[in-house]
Amino acid sequence: MNKTNARLAGWLGTARLAFAALALGLCGPLSAQDKPPAVPPAAQARPDVTVDALSVVKVKSKAIANARSLRSLGPQREGTGVVIDSEGLVLTIGYLIVEAETVELSTADGRSFPATVIGYDGATGFGLLKALRPLPVKPVQFGQSGSVGERELVLIVGFDGVAPAYVVSRRPFVGYWEYLLDEAIYTAPATVNWSGAALLSREGKLLGIGSLVVGDAMGARTQVPGNMFVPIDLLKPMLGDLIATGRSGARPRPWIGINTQEVQGNVIVTRVSPESPAEDAALNKGDVIVGIDGKAIKGQADFYTRMWKHGEAGVAIPLDVLRGGRVETVTVKSVDRERFYFRPKPTY
Repeated sequence: MNKTNARLAGWLGTARLAFAALALGLCGPLSAQDKPPAVPPAAQARPDVTVDALSVVKVKSKAIANARSLRSLGPQREGTGVVIDSEGLVLTIGYLIVEAETVELSTADGRSFPATVIGYDGATGFGLLKALRPLPVKPVQFGQSGSVGERELVLIVGFDGVAPAYVVSRRPFVGYWEYLLDEAIYTAPATVNWSGAALLSREGKLLGIGSLVVGDAMGARTQVPGNMFVPIDLLKPMLGDLIATGRSGARPRPWIGINTQEVQGNVIVTRVSPESPAEDAALNKGDVIVGIDGKAIKGQADFYTRMWKHGEAGVAIPLDVLRGGRVETVTVKSVDRERFYFRPKPTY
C-alpha cells in the first residue's frame, strides 16, 4: 500500500487477516471484541486520511562518510518514525540513525522536515529524533505494552501504509550483535517496511517500535514469519534521560564488537567489527567462545548476560576461546557501544 492510498479504511484488510489467522490456527472466527475499532471522527470527516493521522512520518538518514556501520547498515537508511510529543520528538529504531550526518522527516504529502538526533539507547534499540521545524502531525499517546496479550488484534503502521496483525507471542529476543531483550512483542502475519514502524493498540495507542522481520514469530518450534517489536514500556523510564543527555541513565554495558551464532549451545564468532575491542584482542571469525573467566556459558543469552554482569563498559573480559582444538584465554577490553558508534560529525 503506498502513501497515497494508505487510509484508515485499510481496516477492511482485517477480513484477509482473519483468513490468514485461521490458516495458522491462531484464532477462531472473529468475535465481537475482535472487530476493528471504530474509525476516529477525524477520519470519518476526511476519507483521504493518511498515515499522518496515526502519528507516523518517514525517516531518511545519511551516515557520516567514515561511519563504522557502513558495511552492515549502508550509507543511506530509510524507515518510519513515530511522533510522540507536540514539540517534534520522533521515536524510531536506532539503527536507522546510528552515525547519521543528516536526518530528514517527511509526511505523506511529500513535505520534508530536517531533524537532528537527540538520543540513542543500544540496550533497547530505541532512537530519538527532534524535528527542526514544527511537524503538522498529532502525537501518539503511549499505551501499556506490558498488558498486551497473545491473539490481540493490533495495527502496524509504517510510512507507506497500515497493516492489521495479531500478537502471536511475547518472549525474549536474542540478537547476534550483542543484543538481548528480556521480552519482545511478536506479531503475524509479517509486514514489509517494519523498521521503526508503530505498533498500535485498538485504541490507537503506541505499544512498540518495529525492529525486525523474523521467521519464528510463534516460537522456535514453528516457522511462522512475522515481526518483532521493542515494547514501549522499556522507553518510559529512560525517556527523560534520552532527552536531557542523549542516552539512558543506566550504566553502560561492556561491548566487544562481535557477531555470533549459537549452535547447540556453542557461541561461534561469525564477524569481528573493524576497530573494535575484539579485533584489538585478535578474536577471529570461527573462534568458539565456550566460557567467561573459566566458567562455561550456555548459549548467546547466557554469554551476553554474564559479560554484562562482569562490570561497566571498559572492564576487561576474559574469554575462554576454543581454537585449533584447544581452549585459550583471550582478554578483551570492552568499550561503551554508544561512544564507539556515535563519533563526532565532521566540521567544515
